Amino acid sequence: MDTRTSRPAAGFGLGLRRQHYRDVVETQPAVDWFEIISENYMEAGGRPRHYLEQVRADYPIAMHGVSLSIGSVDALNYDYLHKLRELAAFIEPARISDHLCWTGVDHTNLHDLLPLPYTEEVLLHVVRRVEQVQEFLGRRLLLENVSSYVSYAASEMQEWEFLAEVAARADCHILLDVNNVYVSAHNHGFDALRYIQALPAARVKQIHLAGHSVSGAHLIDTHDAAIVDPVWDLYAGTVRRLGPVPTMIERDDNIPPLDALVQELELARGIAADAARECVA
Repeated sequence: MDTRTSRPAAGFGLGLRRQHYRDVVETQPAVDWFEIISENYMEAGGRPRHYLEQVRADYPIAMHGVSLSIGSVDALNYDYLHKLRELAAFIEPARISDHLCWTGVDHTNLHDLLPLPYTEEVLLHVVRRVEQVQEFLGRRLLLENVSSYVSYAASEMQEWEFLAEVAARADCHILLDVNNVYVSAHNHGFDALRYIQALPAARVKQIHLAGHSVSGAHLIDTHDAAIVDPVWDLYAGTVRRLGPVPTMIERDDNIPPLDALVQELELARGIAADAARECVA
């Protein structure tokens, strides 16, 4: 019986996608939890809410947003935040996350996750907004590192330093996207493992894994392919550094059958278990 209370989303999860609604409900795959894209479920009724309610009865749910635009200079969108809070009240998620980025300006959504300049001024701005959002929601946020393809000459610190400072000053948590670290490290020429080693382990409460594509000299975070070996290697290093953190696989294009993603998730389980044993040894 669904008591509509928050349940911990530990272990290994998948992104809940519409192509898999029926399979999830009917087969109840060996997945520990599911993550939803918050914006897809904000309207009451309809097919998404119908299946979400069924999945929620059997699995813990995490909410992951793409429209908070925490770094924008626009005023916070309280219409959006009301919908986010109402959705959270409906499903009582284990976690609520969004991205450390901006997605638009002058109330225009650019439908992209754009990186920030890593300056003290921007840091103070983001921290204030995170505190306001957390107070409104009555919940602590997780903020995810985005993949990036440009950098700002004005930046005064490294991305990982900025992320750690936001988490400490705003008392929020981190959603570490290992693929995004790998993509950005390739594009900007920094050491991906150094990034992960610099993060405050106690603040990292969830991990994302995904595939990417190659575009000339750059890698692009497309979520449309299987996870590549170097990202698996970086994930193993992440587990050795951070220990067991709830981990999920995102797939948003070229979506394969559910069984294929469950098999990929089993690979994540095995890599994490091996890395954890190395820590103990």
